[in-house]
Amino acid sequence: MPEYGRSVQQMVLHAIQIDDRDKRLQCAATIVDIMANMQPALRDLPNYREHLWNHVAFISGYTLDVDYPYPITRLDGDAKRPQPMHYPMKRIRNRYYGNLVEQQLEHLAEMPEGEERDVFLALVANQMKQTLFDWNRDAMNDEKVAQDIERYTEGRVCLDLSTFRFDSVMQGKQQTNGSKKKKKK
Repeated sequence: MPEYGRSVQQMVLHAIQIDDRDKRLQCAATIVDIMANMQPALRDLPNYREHLWNHVAFISGYTLDVDYPYPITRLDGDAKRPQPMHYPMKRIRNRYYGNLVEQQLEHLAEMPEGEERDVFLALVANQMKQTLFDWNRDAMNDEKVAQDIERYTEGRVCLDLSTFRFDSVMQGKQQTNGSKKKKKK
């Protein structure tokens, strides 16, 4: 248990090797006192001594042979490793947009024309411009975003730059995040 450190683990291993049962119990009780001093937050728990004895038993691998003052509950459930997660490996056309933007553009291409599609188009276009801005400020421009939307949706969705206006937040970021020259004194 990393919260107690290597020294407590070495003390528990030493207690296991003690032959005299009474001395082994006395050593284990001392280790529990040390653990209580190391973790004062445990004192707020209702049965904190019982928790500490459970921790000593867990650290010893349940091989410490003493008369425990409390019934010991096994903590084996915490030691199980989770199953590895399946991560879908998919080729992303432009890494700066990422898989999520590609999925949004696929969904956008399937949507029927209307106000909902226009709002979603505005959200996706602003996200694309933001990711281009974060990736490479020099390569970012409105025409590139419009061309990429048309290319990803295979011409089914077009962004009309004469009527569409990107969020003003982006324009403010361009001004504030640009290179700033220091004033000479």
